[in-house]
Amino acid sequence: MSRIGNAPVKLPQGVTLTQTDQTLTAKGSKGELSVTIPSVVKVEIGEEEARVIPASKDKQSRALWGTVRSNLSNIVTGVSEGFTRHLEINGVGYRAAMQGTKLQLSLGYSHPVVMDVPPGLSVTLDGNTKITISGADKQLLGQFAAEVRAKRPPEPFKGKGVKYADEHIVRKEGKKK
Repeated sequence: MSRIGNAPVKLPQGVTLTQTDQTLTAKGSKGELSVTIPSVVKVEIGEEEARVIPASKDKQSRALWGTVRSNLSNIVTGVSEGFTRHLEINGVGYRAAMQGTKLQLSLGYSHPVVMDVPPGLSVTLDGNTKITISGADKQLLGQFAAEVRAKRPPEPFKGKGVKYADEHIVRKEGKKK
């Protein structure tokens, strides 16, 4: 039995969930998201909650049961509240700036790193070293945050680079004389 799959997904006020064939669509104040449901699980939509049920007791349906429930929960939370991810830039001369819908990063390279912000996400800057990415799609948000961090991951000696705000960098001791 899946502990995650057993839990129902609560539908907040203002969120509607509809099912068309193998696609679930959630509509809310933050937009509209959809997820494809494999045929080995079923979704029962009620008034205030939705439940995911395995279609049979085989290994594949039990494996996908909790995953589908988590994906469903993510789209419901995304269209009602949204998700945010905070990044910090550490290093002398390292900074970020917005140019329309592009994020420009100065990360110690000979050129500025320019990234297009995907549609559906919004990027705000607090000063020039704190980046806040927000949006309804959790997967897209996490992917973009990981791509920004990958441009200059934090190094363990001085901690310079782009890191998540809640990330702890394990520091190393430098050379000894």
